[in-house]
Amino acid sequence: MVVELINTGSELMLGRVLNTHQQWLCRQLADVGYEVSRQVAVPDAGPPIQQAMREALARADLVIATGGLGPTSDDLTRALIAELLGRTLREDPSVLAHIKEFFEIRNRPMPERTRVQALVPEGANVLPNPHGTAPGLAIKLEPNPFRGDGAASWLVLLPGPPRELRPMFIDSVVPLLRRELPPPTRFICSTLRTAGLGESIIQERIAGPLAPLTAAGLELGYCARPGQVDVRVAARGPEAERLVHQAEQIVHTQLYTHIFANGDEELAAVIVRQLTARKKTLALAESCTGGLMAHELTNVPGASAVLLAGVVAYSNGAKQKLLGVSGATLEQHGAVSEPVARQMAEGVKARLGADHAVSVTGIAGPGGGTAAKPVGTVFIGVAGRV
Repeated sequence: MVVELINTGSELMLGRVLNTHQQWLCRQLADVGYEVSRQVAVPDAGPPIQQAMREALARADLVIATGGLGPTSDDLTRALIAELLGRTLREDPSVLAHIKEFFEIRNRPMPERTRVQALVPEGANVLPNPHGTAPGLAIKLEPNPFRGDGAASWLVLLPGPPRELRPMFIDSVVPLLRRELPPPTRFICSTLRTAGLGESIIQERIAGPLAPLTAAGLELGYCARPGQVDVRVAARGPEAERLVHQAEQIVHTQLYTHIFANGDEELAAVIVRQLTARKKTLALAESCTGGLMAHELTNVPGASAVLLAGVVAYSNGAKQKLLGVSGATLEQHGAVSEPVARQMAEGVKARLGADHAVSVTGIAGPGGGTAAKPVGTVFIGVAGRV
């Protein structure tokens, strides 16, 4: 089955907005057994949108397009698709009623322009939008006039805002796909997240032991991220579950303590979860990171149960006053050094009464480096109770 994505929006082409739809939709589709073969982004303009649609529909069994369904002058997708397919736009009473109710509940007048969102191409299925005013649309092309084989295709149009697109996809699109376009084969995918090893070292450790499974159809992939490497094992068909399960066991054996999660869980969430389970607390002392570690942890729900505080001690004076770092240590070894990192961790732990503490001090650049301590030099201190 061929699946393609089209993301519309001039803001994407100008680099003003990050295209999160591509990553999120590809992951959601993969989780239910569909693999995206192509993804493109185009500006809010008639010729690029229609050309991208025409090309995708000539190849794909399923085309999902995002954006361009709103009420403003640059929301062109609805009308352009109707024109491309030769279908009339008709006002849908149920959609119009929803739009009116949306504004009435909020005690706001309905702008007349929003009425355009009730226009639906003839023959399209309306996908409800409880979080906004623009409905999604699903259109079955049977036969698909753009395909030489005369086969049918589905075209799904989703609104651009993530808070509207994501629940609509899960609640409306996934059930439609399972009903109308069931995956041709079973697909199982697992991601094991690691820290502390480089991508090439990980490959050296696991590629050989996994070779018999890859020869049997296992798909193996690596994704390097800041501070971690994800190992992806996937398989299709009736043996998919067995292949992936055996691969997971081998990866765990070879990488052991370097694996911190299986799935989407981030390292910060793992730290919060494990500290919570052990009823332990944490304090942070940051210099070059400027509070980034605290930010990552406080983004995790429930972090308040374990994180006592984070101290950003950027200057030497702050390190002495707030963390108890010795002036003599700073003078002898410099702020970026093992002894200072050690004293920062011990100091914040003692002052806050935490079970564990982590400190970081380094040279972030672009200036400040020396031959002995070039830009990028970092020392991390850890203090804890056994």
